[in-house]
Amino acid sequence: MIRPDLSLPIPDRIEAAHFIGIGGSGMSGLARMFLERGIRVSGSDRSDSAALSALREAGATVHVGHEATNLAADVDTVVHTGAIWPENPEYLAAKERGLHVIHRSQALHWLIGGRRLVSVAGAHGKTTSTGMIVTALRDLDADPSFVSGGVIADLGRSSGTGSDPLFVIEADESDGTFLLYDTAVALITNVDPDHLDHWGTRDAFFDAFVRFAAAASEAVVISADDPGARRVTDALSHGRIVTFGTDTAADVRVSEVTSAGPVAFTVSADGESARVALAVPGVHNAVNAAGAIAVLRVLGYSLADAARAVSGFAGTVRRFELNGVARGVSVYDDYAHHPTEVEAALTAARTVVGDGRIIAIHQPHTYSRTQLMSPQFAAVLERLADRTVVLDVYGAREDPVPGVTGALVSDAFTDASLVRFVPDWQQAADYTAAIARDGDFVITLGCGDVYRIIPAVLDSLAHAAETGD
Repeated sequence: MIRPDLSLPIPDRIEAAHFIGIGGSGMSGLARMFLERGIRVSGSDRSDSAALSALREAGATVHVGHEATNLAADVDTVVHTGAIWPENPEYLAAKERGLHVIHRSQALHWLIGGRRLVSVAGAHGKTTSTGMIVTALRDLDADPSFVSGGVIADLGRSSGTGSDPLFVIEADESDGTFLLYDTAVALITNVDPDHLDHWGTRDAFFDAFVRFAAAASEAVVISADDPGARRVTDALSHGRIVTFGTDTAADVRVSEVTSAGPVAFTVSADGESARVALAVPGVHNAVNAAGAIAVLRVLGYSLADAARAVSGFAGTVRRFELNGVARGVSVYDDYAHHPTEVEAALTAARTVVGDGRIIAIHQPHTYSRTQLMSPQFAAVLERLADRTVVLDVYGAREDPVPGVTGALVSDAFTDASLVRFVPDWQQAADYTAAIARDGDFVITLGCGDVYRIIPAVLDSLAHAAETGD
């Protein structure tokens, strides 16, 4: 893992950029925006993907595998993520050639270029909130530039270059890079301590959010429900703070929530109210929508227009996304990789599954989080899923830690009959199909590559239907 060095200079002019790890949702979005600016783009990733194919079609030169020879002679800037290792041959070659080597957050800073910036931060909900703001703005005839951490379903992409001076981004707190941007309007969805491998302590995590909020030049929009967010609010002396949530004291308040199927609610502010019906389930999405509405009001839109525009949001890829149905079993995917996110995803699933059961396929993400939070994951999964299949840890940027496997989660269940640790993916798919029955929901949970198991699950379900297994 390479920690971002935000003190490194960002070039004034970029003509040819190479992206190491170009296939990731964030990096592919940045690469596409560089192409839209007329910049020559190349890049590499460890395996081929739909994102790489799309970038090739858009004009990028993309390589599978990391080799020093992937850096063409005309490359002047190399963009990397924190997930690569210092021994990466392209990274080393760029350093040896004296090229500008910048973190992806610095590349985004370069793209923003002084535009009026809305930055969405928080341990959970920021991708959905970013998508809500962007799609609502476009519905309101605005044309913002944007970079999201996930593909926005309505738009089919995670980034776009707009004609307006407004720029909306999902700001990453995991490595501190959200402090780099010159934010005008800061939206904080919650401040639930996470990424302590970077921050070290909970206090350091909270302090970073205080600094992020205090630096917003126009307004801070922040949750009134989340304890961590309230702690940040109490530490601020900002001139304009707008709170949102179900709390009765919230400036933009959610009430009269109905959550059977897609969620609907009443939103109120300054003596006005409007009814909002979303296309996505879950009370947490009602609160996310309230945050988006609060941002739109700060940007000058009426409550009625903001509520109507947010109602059109159709979701983001890998956020409670239906991937297929086989043998009467619906197979969903969700990016949830923190106990709070898993709770929100499973609670939303419970509102739409009816009489069926929920079978969770959980892929723990990073060794440090698994070691720290396996009891919390187990408690949430045992309480809200009917059965759980645990895969092994997706290490991401971390080296393996002896003794830290997915078994830490399964062993923490109080009722062992409700869970099984199955590190082999084909066996996990077959086991899931064997226990599933008509009307059940299977949902994969994790921000690694757990979604790749879904075709095997669907195939196993279909095979079981044909053979009677």
